[in-house]
Amino acid sequence: MNNVLTKNKMLSSTQKFYSDVIKGLKSSPKSMSSKYFYDQQGDQIFQQIMAMDEYYLTDCEMEILKEQAAEISKTIALNKSPFDLIELGAGDATKSIHLLKQLIGEGQDFRYMPIDISENVIRNLETKLPQALPDLNITGLNGDYFDMLNRASEISDRRKVVLFMGANIGNMTVTEARAFCTKLKSYLAPDDLLIIGFDLKKNPHQILAAYSDKQGITKSFNINLLHRINRELGGDFETENFDHYASYDPESGACKSYLISLKDQVVRLGDTESVSFLKNEYIYMEISQKYSLQEINQLMSGLEFTQVKNFFDSGKMFVDSIWKMR
Repeated sequence: MNNVLTKNKMLSSTQKFYSDVIKGLKSSPKSMSSKYFYDQQGDQIFQQIMAMDEYYLTDCEMEILKEQAAEISKTIALNKSPFDLIELGAGDATKSIHLLKQLIGEGQDFRYMPIDISENVIRNLETKLPQALPDLNITGLNGDYFDMLNRASEISDRRKVVLFMGANIGNMTVTEARAFCTKLKSYLAPDDLLIIGFDLKKNPHQILAAYSDKQGITKSFNINLLHRINRELGGDFETENFDHYASYDPESGACKSYLISLKDQVVRLGDTESVSFLKNEYIYMEISQKYSLQEINQLMSGLEFTQVKNFFDSGKMFVDSIWKMR
């Protein structure tokens, strides 16, 4: 029975992937959903991105969680009531592990519930984290954020502390982020906490370098999605016929990534679909939205959240902002 359920789940996820790819490539302008970057190869490439000198975001948030874990733990303790620590888009937990260690060391009663769309990520977390933290109570949840938040509520009715780290909220436009936070609050109860990592506006050259590195790692991360489509959906993308381009607008704070078709071409997807590209036509791949503190407050205003505290890195380039449901 379990094997049948697993097979059906895989079939369903592949069908959803195919449907989203077709919809995006048949739209005008063409686009991809950035959530599909993260297959096993994409996870590995993103680890390389996080290790790049240019990619300051990882170091900034790592500093916050290393140096201020005790203060963050104190802030979320809330009368020492038991809680579920739910991390959206957990990745490899190399940053949040510092908070996990602090919470365990203090003897706080919590369960860690990482959520990620990548089965590979959840499998690795459930294997490796208990080895590093033997006292950790962990339940991994593989799937979309809101589906798995609903699942978390079915598993437990304890207070929730939701982590949305790594500037993942920047993968949405401001309008999408507002809608996301509006939807998120429907899964939370009074006194539940939301901790969001925001990348702050700064020198445009520094921001752009993080998304258009000289080594071409970010390019390979974007191109890997075409490889994934070839592998899993029967596509025939010739990846050498596409190049990567990134741009940053300091006024809006939007850093965007594209793949550019280098020639007129037709790409087939499975047995029945094909997509035509003109030379220099682009696929919109992802956004990495940057915020000022004022814009963060505007984003959260009127959503029944009260700001508890902001935690900054020493250079004040990044903030982990804690909000409480009223």
